[in-house]
Formats: sequence, structure tokens, C-alpha cells
Amino acid sequence: MIENPSARRAAELRARSKAFAIRIVRLFRSLPRTEEARLIGKQVLRSGTSMAANYRAVCRSRSTAEFVSRMGIVIEESDETVFWLELLVDTGIIRKEKMDPLLQEADELLRIFSASRHTARSGARNQSTNHKS
Repeated sequence: MIENPSARRAAELRARSKAFAIRIVRLFRSLPRTEEARLIGKQVLRSGTSMAANYRAVCRSRSTAEFVSRMGIVIEESDETVFWLELLVDTGIIRKEKMDPLLQEADELLRIFSASRHTARSGARNQSTNHKS
């Protein structure tokens, strides 16, 4: 049986986004017990785990339009996660050196999700143009 490369990439990205969510949970657990750290921590916990959960929904999309729409939610959650992680550093709650690997992964995932949506949109436009000819 020949494995579908796009299905393999989706499974790898599903696992990668879940691993990222687990790292976010661990980050939340390690935050100082100050009010501002917990408030920002809850925001990053929500968006970082939501990103992974919503990507799973993307993988169950039944059409290109549904894929593009759901991927938009994943991109929003990913971008929000990057914001909250940066805020943890910019406010001095977490040292930049400690946060860099997690921020790098968040940024890479955001770029991958954005590129995937762009590719799906381009493919959908090309198909509709080809059908009109």
C-alpha cells in the first residue's frame, strides 16, 4: 500500500501541534504564582491548546472551503499564542532565553499553517478558473 504524502504530513503536524500544546501546559504549570503571570498564563494556555485542538478539526475537513475556514481559526489561535508568549517575555515574567525555543516553535507552526491555507486557497482558485474555461 502506498502512503499518501499529504496524509503523512498532516499526521506529523497533528503530532507536532499536540506536542506544542503539552509544552504550553508545562509552561503554565511553571509560571510564578503572581496574579499577572497567572492571567497571561491562562490566556496562553487557552490559545496554545486550542490551536492544536482546532488543527485536529482541520484534518477532518470535508471540502477545501471548510479546510480554509477552519485553518483560519488555527492561524488566529497560533498568532494569539505567539502574542501571549512574547508578552510573558516583554513583561519580565519569563527570561527570553528560556522562552526562545517555545517561541520559535510557535512561529514555525504559525508559518506552516499560514502557508497551508495559502496553498489551499490558491488551489481552489485555480480549480474554479479551470472549470470556467
